[in-house]
Amino acid sequence: MHLRYSYRIYPTAGQRSALARTFGCARVVYNDALTARKEARKAGLPYPRSADLQNRVITAAKRTADRAWLASVGVEPLIQSLRDLDTAYRNFFDSVSGKRAGRPVGLPRFKSRKDGRQSLRFTRNGFRIRSNGKLNLAKIGDVRVKWSRVLPAAPSSVTIVLDPAGRYHASFVVDVEPEHLPETTAEVGIDLGLTTYAVMSDGTVIDNPRFLRKAEKRLKAAQRELSRKAKGSKNRAKARRKVAKAHAKVADTRNDWLHKQTTRIIRETQAVYLEDLNVRGLGRTRLAKSVHDAGWSTFRRMLEEKAARYGRHIGVIGRYEPTSQVCSSCGVLDGPKPLAVREWTCGVCGVRHDRDLNAARNILAAGRADRLNACGGPVRPGVAIPRQAQPVETGTHRNASRTGRKPRAAGAAGVPVF
Repeated sequence: MHLRYSYRIYPTAGQRSALARTFGCARVVYNDALTARKEARKAGLPYPRSADLQNRVITAAKRTADRAWLASVGVEPLIQSLRDLDTAYRNFFDSVSGKRAGRPVGLPRFKSRKDGRQSLRFTRNGFRIRSNGKLNLAKIGDVRVKWSRVLPAAPSSVTIVLDPAGRYHASFVVDVEPEHLPETTAEVGIDLGLTTYAVMSDGTVIDNPRFLRKAEKRLKAAQRELSRKAKGSKNRAKARRKVAKAHAKVADTRNDWLHKQTTRIIRETQAVYLEDLNVRGLGRTRLAKSVHDAGWSTFRRMLEEKAARYGRHIGVIGRYEPTSQVCSSCGVLDGPKPLAVREWTCGVCGVRHDRDLNAARNILAAGRADRLNACGGPVRPGVAIPRQAQPVETGTHRNASRTGRKPRAAGAAGVPVF
């Protein structure tokens, strides 16, 4: 299976200039190829083949006065930009024909130099890792890399990414074999929410960290400072980068927390069952900020990726399953309940339920029924009522306690070993 390993890189001033030129050349080649295909479509002609397109917008273009500067950068990123365009068209046609699942994919669009994120891809012929740990890129030089972990295998390609915060990353693609963990008998159903991030069927409660809410004060100050700067000025560019860094810190903190939670769940359980939430629909309601801050889709994606790597099972039940309306003890459909009702008593068996725990038990039962083809047997687990989640998270309100920050753990250093 293919995995990505991302590392921070620190190019020098000259290397940053060379990368900026390469970003621009790859963008121009992409836009020229897109223009050629659009013109062919308007003229009723077939799309140009990739080989003909490469000869037209790269090889022949270098001999012209308008595109002579394409020869100043490596040819590998330019070829990869054409392959990205082919992939974009392929995704569009597969989406139209129904071969590609998920949300519809539109036609490729032109790239802008004002895009906050820029990227380049090098294959084996365009890069190599030297013995001193530096990353050598064609026509750019040896770039210093912060090796936070060891690469498990020789990479097949590397993508250089410049994010809106001005940080450079090197994302390596490696081919590794799945590492199946020892099997266990534990299985859990997980009910995701906003008051509590997750409630598991075994009674475990994961509190919602609310990273964006906690950083709102700092973000608002940075955005107000940005709004006061004159458009097109250097001070506005500095203020924009400050806002981008603040948002990047929130995103990095959230991703780190999600990785830790999903890794722990995958290590401790053999099967995990989730509910297919309509995140796009919830993202258009008054709870949009809290929904996007929770990152439910990223949580599910990480679980699925790690389950495939470590030999675990992920089951997703239908979004219309009445998990909050069914009694997990007797299975009676007790009817819908407003979100304000957090506890309720079954009118048939008299068992008092915590709303989220009851939903997690029903998710586990429905997932087991789908996986094991159960015929209505005793698949509903009986566990204790979990503790109540903290209604107010530390740092989310003005009167929250102001404690000192814990020191960060130092990242591991070293050179990758294959």
